[in-house]
Amino acid sequence: MGSASREARTTAAFVSLTNTLVSDFDLVELMHTLIDACIDLMDTDAGGLLLADAGGDLQLMASSAEDVDVVEVVQLAAEAGPCWDCFRTGRAITLGDIEKDGDPWPDFQRSALEEGYRSVHATPMRVDGQTIGTMNLFHATVGALNERDIALAQALTDVATIAILQERGTRHLRDLSTQLQRALDSRIVIEQAKGLIAQSLDLTIDEAFAVLRTHARSTNQTLQTLARAVTERRLVLTAQHHAAAGGGGDRRGRSSA
Repeated sequence: MGSASREARTTAAFVSLTNTLVSDFDLVELMHTLIDACIDLMDTDAGGLLLADAGGDLQLMASSAEDVDVVEVVQLAAEAGPCWDCFRTGRAITLGDIEKDGDPWPDFQRSALEEGYRSVHATPMRVDGQTIGTMNLFHATVGALNERDIALAQALTDVATIAILQERGTRHLRDLSTQLQRALDSRIVIEQAKGLIAQSLDLTIDEAFAVLRTHARSTNQTLQTLARAVTERRLVLTAQHHAAAGGGGDRRGRSSA
């Protein structure tokens, strides 16, 4: 892939992040936009995003695939893993070979390998010198990100973090915690909607989320608003909506809230 193409895609990624603030602000969509951009530009396979709640505990907020959910939840349960260390130290962590170098975190190592991931990079989400979460990229092959990619992942993550604060005019982590709690509540509704769509259309959970997200974008609605309409049976998404989503998902054809 040529450098000009990468440069254009990098510019588009920054524009896409800021465009999420133009209309009705959707924190969940912003996080997914960040993950999608980083997967594309860093040529990785999947990503997840963890943010600290009001109590300072990390919560899974968004991911590109259901198997990433599994890996992230294992880290959260064990309170150990490269993503946890990234959160605690505020420094990026690259694990180029999970099988070889993941021994300090056996639960994470086992889960990641079982789900088919061989390397991971964790980028801190930082605000005023404090880390509020991490954005994590997974790859099915062995190999660490280079310095250029690490810097780009950090820059995109910084833009997303600033956007979250600036959109509401917030300057204090207390205000941010309120936003994050709302995003957690949104995630619950979105998960319920994904389940209903998957059941009604005989889709995987990842395919169901692609349908939901595509329709939200095409109708200029937030994911939470659309998900609530689905769970309250005010909206029924059909096979036509699935076709419009074009299969959705990331490189592996998967996507998840």
